[in-house]
Amino acid sequence: QVQLVVSGGGLVQTGDSLRLSCAASGRTFGDVNMGWFRQAPGKEREFVAFINGHGSSTYYADSVKGRFTISRGNAKNTVYLQMNSLNPEDTAVYSCVADGYYSRSYYPRYWGQGTQVTVSS
Repeated sequence: QVQLVVSGGGLVQTGDSLRLSCAASGRTFGDVNMGWFRQAPGKEREFVAFINGHGSSTYYADSVKGRFTISRGNAKNTVYLQMNSLNPEDTAVYSCVADGYYSRSYYPRYWGQGTQVTVSS
């Protein structure tokens, strides 16, 4: 059983920043790929960001490139999503994901809980 514990969501205003955190636990991971997806009301779930197990490769959705940064924490199997210059279109439930592979998009094996991010105009 894998658990992905997310924290850091909330309500912010346009232009503000927010950082999401995710910690994976429950089994012995090596350096596991991790990332983020989001789903806005009435929209399909979409890929946001990916980071490989070593932290040497990252990929982003075009909609967040240049504003969001994914990084790995010092603790094993933790990942952060730093979100800057937020706008109302970023309002969504953000989910942490782990393992799986990246091939033009991210295909994770494990899905964690979501956290609500709301950006007011």
